Amino acid sequence: MGPDLYDRLLQALATGQWPNGSPLSEEQRGHAMQAVIAWGELNLPPEQRIGYIDKGHKAGDVCDETQPVTWLDEEKK
Repeated sequence: MGPDLYDRLLQALATGQWPNGSPLSEEQRGHAMQAVIAWGELNLPPEQRIGYIDKGHKAGDVCDETQPVTWLDEEKK
């Protein structure tokens, strides 16, 4: 399968119909989804694949600077 067929399957999944306008059956939708996912795993970098979730990263070892907590007495208000 080439990139052009991948794009057409992806478009069919997004719209729910084939390029000729006929609707996808549930079985066709399942097969198209499996083909798109499998092709993406083999040919695309992770951030372009279906279902990719960017989990981010920490900037350093410490997330936040610690700050002391000051308690206020009810009498001093």
